[in-house]
Amino acid sequence: MILEVAPLYIRPGQAMQFESAFQEAQAIICSMQGYVSHELQRCIERENEYLLLVRWQTLEDHEIGFRQSPRYQAWKTLLHHFYEPFPQVSHYELIVAEPEFR
Repeated sequence: MILEVAPLYIRPGQAMQFESAFQEAQAIICSMQGYVSHELQRCIERENEYLLLVRWQTLEDHEIGFRQSPRYQAWKTLLHHFYEPFPQVSHYELIVAEPEFR
């Protein structure tokens, strides 16, 4: 399993609109082949900062299956105009976890 990590910095004054748009956009990733789960976390200390965590079965499920799909265009339309700067996405693989998280 691969963990996609995207720190999201939302334009000031647009957090509520972003959260609303994300409610719609999450249906897109949930429908993708290889999708496992996701979380959107809001930073407590820094306004307009979020962390998107998406678990995929493989890196290709995200990089090819999702990003090269027509559905990604809908995702972009819903969300990309909120970001400043555009997020740098990273991918991680699990090395160690408590048994309940495997």
